[in-house]
Amino acid sequence: MLNIKKKDKVLILSGKDKGKKGEVIYVSPDKGKVIVTKINVVKRHTKPTRGDPGGINKKEAPIAISKVMLICPKCSQVSRPKFDKLSDGKKIRVCRRCSEMII
Repeated sequence: MLNIKKKDKVLILSGKDKGKKGEVIYVSPDKGKVIVTKINVVKRHTKPTRGDPGGINKKEAPIAISKVMLICPKCSQVSRPKFDKLSDGKKIRVCRRCSEMII
């Protein structure tokens, strides 16, 4: 189970966007990458075609999962979650700072 999931709020730990916060749009567990809104924005040059005028488009690029850390929605502090099992056997993420369940 991954520490970070889609729609989680995260803090960027290193790189050109260090210290910025954003929401996770996409998680690639096999590659170990995440895409975060308005973080690691790159320019893509597209060639004009019949249906598309082309030009320079801005787009979020993937960032390594190790470069981001989860922000707890309850206490708003940066924390690495721990995993607990419920009585029905389901695994959940729990904040280490406030001990609240992270949905």
